[in-house]
Amino acid sequence: MLDFFRKLFSKPAPRQDNAITAPLDEQQIQSIISGPGVRSDIQQLLSACGQSVGKQRDLNEDSLLTVTTTIAGNSGNTPFGLYIVADGMGGHQFGEVASNTAIRTVAGSILRKFHPYLFNLKPEPLDESLQEIILAAVGEAQKTIQREAPGSGTTLTAALILGQQVTIAHVGDSRAYMVYADGRIETITRDHSLVKRLEELGHISPDEAANYPHRNVLYRALGQGEGLEPDIFTIPFPSAGTLMLCSDGLWGVVSDQEMARAIREAPTLQRACQSMVASANAAGGPDNISVILVQLLG
Repeated sequence: MLDFFRKLFSKPAPRQDNAITAPLDEQQIQSIISGPGVRSDIQQLLSACGQSVGKQRDLNEDSLLTVTTTIAGNSGNTPFGLYIVADGMGGHQFGEVASNTAIRTVAGSILRKFHPYLFNLKPEPLDESLQEIILAAVGEAQKTIQREAPGSGTTLTAALILGQQVTIAHVGDSRAYMVYADGRIETITRDHSLVKRLEELGHISPDEAANYPHRNVLYRALGQGEGLEPDIFTIPFPSAGTLMLCSDGLWGVVSDQEMARAIREAPTLQRACQSMVASANAAGGPDNISVILVQLLG
């Protein structure tokens, strides 16, 4: 009987446990996400961004914005994303004010339109096309900049993603690219710059354009002029592709091939952004640097 009570009230022997816990590194996380047999049950957008003032500027006149939303349930899901890069006009008064005003005004206008569609229990159908919505937002930004920061200007490259459709609004010489899984990279916007226009007319070659003395002169910018005509178009989001928006502080000093390689080799989108910003600074960082990367999973 004494042995019985000893066993009942004695402390159990310590358990021998050889398990070791440690945080997963980025490579391990990526292998889990992209491993064989792994698939996402819902479509969702994955995004990252990077920015730097550069090595030769005291003021950051770039602004960027990322908004990523997924609402999923039994009735399905529709990924929604809004991504904007704006580069305030260097040498103009309030360039940083112009770029910040642009992203906030455009985003505010678009999100007000989409709020009932995304967040009401009984979604209200959109009464305008995506291109009409983004065009109205850019027009509102034009008027706001002219009122709040007269004499200034900014580029604007915005991507509105709803499901598998990407609607782009573009003014100036920030750029949008598509980077494909096979390593190809394609510029999907057209620079509104003097040097690009001269190249299109055949007056200078692409090699001459790269070193043209007035390559930063724009003939179209947000906040300047009366009859602004942004480029607006809609394209499908490519399977296994990456959308990239960036200012000329990146694409002007880092080659397309280097940017595509950074995206292909980085374990995460955030690391790819950091790598490209570092490359631009290593090349002298002559301007502010902004980049956004977006992928559609599922």
